[in-house]
Amino acid sequence: STRLTWSLYTPRVINAEKSEFNEDQAACCQISIRRREPGLEEDEEWLILCSTQFLTGYYWALFDGHGGPEAAIIASNYLHYCIKQKLEEVVGGITEARPPMHLSRHCVCDSDPQFVEEKHIHAADLVVGALENAFQECDEVIGQEMEATKQTGGCTALAALYFQGKLFVANAGDSRAILVLKDSIVPMSCEFTPETERQRIQHLAFLFPKLLDGEFTRFEFPRRLKGNDVGQKVLYRDYFMEGWGYKTVEKADLKYPLVHGHGKQARLLGTLAVSRGLGDHQLKVIDTNIEVKPFLSCIPKVNIFDFARHDIKEDDVLIMATDGLWDVLCNKEVAHMVRSFLAENRTDPHRFSELAKRLACRARGKKRGHQWMLDDSHEASYDDISVFVIPLHNRDED
Repeated sequence: STRLTWSLYTPRVINAEKSEFNEDQAACCQISIRRREPGLEEDEEWLILCSTQFLTGYYWALFDGHGGPEAAIIASNYLHYCIKQKLEEVVGGITEARPPMHLSRHCVCDSDPQFVEEKHIHAADLVVGALENAFQECDEVIGQEMEATKQTGGCTALAALYFQGKLFVANAGDSRAILVLKDSIVPMSCEFTPETERQRIQHLAFLFPKLLDGEFTRFEFPRRLKGNDVGQKVLYRDYFMEGWGYKTVEKADLKYPLVHGHGKQARLLGTLAVSRGLGDHQLKVIDTNIEVKPFLSCIPKVNIFDFARHDIKEDDVLIMATDGLWDVLCNKEVAHMVRSFLAENRTDPHRFSELAKRLACRARGKKRGHQWMLDDSHEASYDDISVFVIPLHNRDED
């Protein structure tokens, strides 16, 4: 396998070892993106042999499977290939300070460069677009593969790409990435749950009410309505509302809510705890013909961290982990563990690996009787726990 610049310091810890069956998957690799000069044939031998014709990126990803590990396995084997492919399609624009309107550099309209400038389009925007397209393509491949093998299930996806001096973090699901810097914590992703995406989900139901098949109501109420609520004015929210209003309850409002429950118990169509992810093409609401997929988006939100604008210190790291970690530890607790552990183990060449294990074990807790408990006597995580600890200092040195 290709040696990573960070190979010695890129640990992967999967599963809290509480069960034999693990649905988390992880991947990390170097991605070489081929530069093609205009007018040159793709198969010219020197183009393949000349290393200056490649741009290099580094990739890490975590996939949290549900309904089985199959979708997570496919994603871990294929998403990086999709990213490479999508980056190569736009590489001619990425290498320009200001991407050209036409990849061929042919100028149809004299003011094309001006239009690109006015839209504030930069090379980083092409990388973001490539990541978004890659997630969508990977999702299609998972759908085809799962249908062909008559399997079901899906997964969340959290991917980090270090490319051209910037860190791009793409998230579709409820895993999380944070930068733990010397004096700050920088969130690099946000969780997508039925609650956080209520408005997008409700709006889709408003545009295509047939998707609900008469079984669900798109409106949000503070609780599930009962027969005695009919005719009463109760608090509600529709897709266009950040605030709350009052609605006179009709019989149709007694249907099951599109988004129901609170916190970790919130469910999309009473079925899924996440609102973005890969796979689940065959998933239907139990005892209905209602497909979950139109409401489950595969498109990630991409956040960018530009290293040129920050003074990166020796113990600054990127933490990526599935929700098994974040269910029981907050950003501040993780950051405190990171800083204190790295400060106490400066000479250990395997300290980043060891830190990943410590984080997973902290969230796993200790067995007391039949329960797993944290040090503070709260319940530990019963989920699979996967953690990457990626050092950011000296990232460009071999």
